[in-house]
Amino acid sequence: MKILLVCLGNICRSPMAEGILRDMIRKQGLDWRTDSAGTGDYHVGEQPDRRAMKAMQDHGIDISDLRARQLHVSDFEEFDLLLAMDANNLQNMRRLAPSKDHAMKARLMMDHAPDHALREVPDPYFGGDEGFEEVYQMLTIACTNLIVDVNG
Repeated sequence: MKILLVCLGNICRSPMAEGILRDMIRKQGLDWRTDSAGTGDYHVGEQPDRRAMKAMQDHGIDISDLRARQLHVSDFEEFDLLLAMDANNLQNMRRLAPSKDHAMKARLMMDHAPDHALREVPDPYFGGDEGFEEVYQMLTIACTNLIVDVNG
């Protein structure tokens, strides 16, 4: 299974999601591959936001090795599932998809957390540190359920 996590700039939500998911994958011994990307090119080559790295480190997960990249058309061939953090990014992803079948691989991350009150992962970039903890908690629920959903 190959999963791509996607947000706007690839420095907050999607690298956090990738870090959480790859930590769970490693602990469960799954043969999965993860990556993350942004629909925009604002931060290509940059490390995750320092607040994202701190929030993750507070939970024992290191994402300092990740670097932002932009989503490419080829990602729709490469990955089995492309998970958007919000509806705007999902719409942009589906527009980029080379076919309708490829577009169907793109879904909302929070579809894997149907009991959560929020359907989109809020972008913590313009807020304070507390927004990153909320995002961590949301993504942990969604990643836990994603593994169950995929593995049956």
